[in-house]
Formats: sequence, C-alpha cells, structure tokens
Amino acid sequence: MRTGGENHINHAKASAAMTVLLLLFFLLLLVGASASGLTADTRDSADWKPTEDGRRWRSRTC
Repeated sequence: MRTGGENHINHAKASAAMTVLLLLFFLLLLVGASASGLTADTRDSADWKPTEDGRRWRSRTC
C-alpha cells in the first residue's frame, strides 16, 4: 500500500533522467577513449577506393 509521495509521473521523470545520464556517460566514455588513442579505424583500403559519378573505380590489371 502506498502512503503517498511518489507517483507514476515522478517515476517516469526519474527514469528518463537516468536514461539521459547514462547516454551522456557513454558518450563521454567514447570521447575519452578517442582522445586517449584507444580507438582505431578498422576500415581497409577497399573502403577508400576512388569513385567517378558515384560508381566505384576499378583498376584494370591487363
């Protein structure tokens, strides 16, 4: 039995605030990892091939 004080609206506000705080913490964690050099670009050279009019350029070996 409830004795008063907290209701569903206050609980929803607290839950939303906690979600926002967790998101901000995660983003700050990513920024910190990036600033300290712990992140890496995993793309290889295939991702950086030149394009002409939006089509990938293919080198010809023959």
